[in-house]
Amino acid sequence: MDDEGDLIEIVLEASGARLDKALADAAPTLSRARLQALIAEGAVSLNGRPLTGGSAKAQAGSYAILIPPLASATPLPQAIPLAVLFEDADLIVVDKPAGMAAHPAPGTPDGTLVNALLHHCGASLSGIGGVARPGIVHRLDKDTSGVMVAAKSDRAHAGLSKLFAAHDIERTYTALTRGAPAPAIGRIETLIGRSSSDRKKMAVLKSGGRTAITDYVVQARYAVPAKSGAAPLAARVACTLHTGRTHQIRVHMASKGAPILGDATYGSGSPAVAVREAIAEAGLIRQALHASVLGFVHPVTGQALRFETDLPPDMARLASLLADL
Repeated sequence: MDDEGDLIEIVLEASGARLDKALADAAPTLSRARLQALIAEGAVSLNGRPLTGGSAKAQAGSYAILIPPLASATPLPQAIPLAVLFEDADLIVVDKPAGMAAHPAPGTPDGTLVNALLHHCGASLSGIGGVARPGIVHRLDKDTSGVMVAAKSDRAHAGLSKLFAAHDIERTYTALTRGAPAPAIGRIETLIGRSSSDRKKMAVLKSGGRTAITDYVVQARYAVPAKSGAAPLAARVACTLHTGRTHQIRVHMASKGAPILGDATYGSGSPAVAVREAIAEAGLIRQALHASVLGFVHPVTGQALRFETDLPPDMARLASLLADL
């Protein structure tokens, strides 16, 4: 396959069937789903005219299908600046910015922490995580900022993986929430698994799923109404993880009626007008969640390590604006 991809030519003599089905029948190496994607990308044409919909009826004629070249499965080094908090021969700790994915995935082929680490660490990055995820032992959501550790040696990778599996890691996050969880100090212990209504989301389940435990402390309450017992419009909450389920803090805060501000997935309902205005003024375009603290025993040297970072500018600005409400 060359850099421009492969070209498949098909002549359909009959018409009437769905286009994607007719083409899939004529080109058995391509699935209907793959053909639908290619049509949506403008890679399928009839008599030289690009088509736009696979559900349309097929017409007799000469079809051309351009198959783009396969993207490399191996991430490439990229000179992306990193905020390095600690580094030795075995591991590296960084303050990941919001908007950076931990590793390449569908829709995010590059610009990830892995790409940056490959450039920064070179061949020393641990390969245990696989070709696409070298050095990665845990993840933060793309739009969650904060402290992450990555392994540079295989022995560090194995040791860190054991620590995370045993939950022998100190992990505290700072969240800015709509309203505030009650009581002000508490533990949330639930089962978390895939939502039955939306498989892309996680949810608190009555059965099935995996145990998820989060301790939380409300550190500040913003815009508290004068009415006795009324909930604040927003809050700053410290959340400490005792397990590491996907989207755990986001799901748990939402389950307490205090979803994280800016969370488009779990933030059902709209904040008060004053809070929305503060979000816009702060320039927050993601969930207001920051991994503030990461502490662990170095798996090779035995040194006790603990890292704590300040809120990034968007969350710090939002917290300041909320405090003035």
